[in-house]
Amino acid sequence: MIKCLIVDDEQGAIDILQQFVQKTPFLELAASTTNPVEALRIVATQPVDLVFLDIHMPQLSGLDVMPLLTGKCQVILTTAYSEFALKGFELEALDYLLKPIAFERFLKAAQKALKAQAPVTQPVTLPPDNYIFVKTESKGKMRKVAFEEIVYVEGLKNYVSIYTEQERIITLLNIKDLQDRLPATQFMRVHKSYIVSLPKIKALDGNQILFQDGKASAPLGDTYRRGFFEALQRHVVGG
Repeated sequence: MIKCLIVDDEQGAIDILQQFVQKTPFLELAASTTNPVEALRIVATQPVDLVFLDIHMPQLSGLDVMPLLTGKCQVILTTAYSEFALKGFELEALDYLLKPIAFERFLKAAQKALKAQAPVTQPVTLPPDNYIFVKTESKGKMRKVAFEEIVYVEGLKNYVSIYTEQERIITLLNIKDLQDRLPATQFMRVHKSYIVSLPKIKALDGNQILFQDGKASAPLGDTYRRGFFEALQRHVVGG
């Protein structure tokens, strides 16, 4: 809610702006006054976010008052004289309303104030996922599997086996679904029934991919050979 103050030496002009404020759901009238000196006291002693400030007033003009409001609240100038618009913007007025003021134009200026008051939100950067949850053979049980745990995946008819260095995890997924959930920078399909963790590969012996534990291997299918060797080539050192 934007708390606003209306300052104008004509009560009739104040009455019109008060009606406009009442019709605008995000504005709340904090006070109104015909005295610019009183306006400065109000701003100094109570919360005011926005001032509708008339330029032509007998004691102090709105242009005289504006520098005294800098940093305290936003200002929308109101006047019957368009020639003062440039000076108002030089003093960083949010907007300039020319009398007689139409409600549609008033609302447009008020929306500028609403937009200016909206807090600037920084985009939230979430850390990349480094795990998945899979359903296991136990009914209703979910198992968290860190990507770094996985050595390779074997796809069977209606389920897949996820092999880690410690255990075999059976889950009711097909191999394509699991492939889509694993990061392509770390995992690669090397056979219609196998996905391997590239960091876990120890060696290649013919068509057999050997892993770091030395106890397991996965076949390399002919369809996947070219892509597999292109992936390996990025990590080859020397001639």
